[in-house]
Amino acid sequence: MSARTCLNNKTFDEIAVTENFLLAPDEESFTSLFRTFTPQLLSFFRARGCESSVAEDLAQDVMLAVHCNISQVRDRSLFRAWLFKIAHNAMCRHYSKLKQYAADVTLDWVIERVPVVNSAGTRAFEFRQWMSLLEPPEREVMTLRFVEQLEYHEIAAVQAIPIGTVQSRVFNAKKKLAPHLTTIQPAPLQLL
Repeated sequence: MSARTCLNNKTFDEIAVTENFLLAPDEESFTSLFRTFTPQLLSFFRARGCESSVAEDLAQDVMLAVHCNISQVRDRSLFRAWLFKIAHNAMCRHYSKLKQYAADVTLDWVIERVPVVNSAGTRAFEFRQWMSLLEPPEREVMTLRFVEQLEYHEIAAVQAIPIGTVQSRVFNAKKKLAPHLTTIQPAPLQLL
């Protein structure tokens, strides 16, 4: 493991940057916070189907909201969950705006955006297939848990649901996916 040893899926640098900003929210500490969390936010939005330019706009909106509303943080240990709750809300607002202005979608438009996959498939394609087997609440929890690597209590805070609900959704999703997951067999060693 690298010098940035992980602690509950957070690096010590992330914790230090967060604490520094919470203690002294100035331009310098915010710049460090921005550099630390913006890539995570971009990943969060892209994993949920946002194009790069939209993801960048949403990430900037989230970081601006964090800067303006830092006084609302009640529990410093839940800062990351609070930040991703803001991100979740920003994404929901974005998609609700899109629904208001949605145009008719033709089949040609959909076909153009489906990735071409060889007969063996790719991990990303398999992941999308697996996630399509789940209900939307299960998909969101599984993405937060295994893609964003949030802890159960952080997911509960982000989604404003009880931690038991998070745990049961993860459990039920795993149960649904178990028959569809295949284990990857390592290639046999070839002796020369």
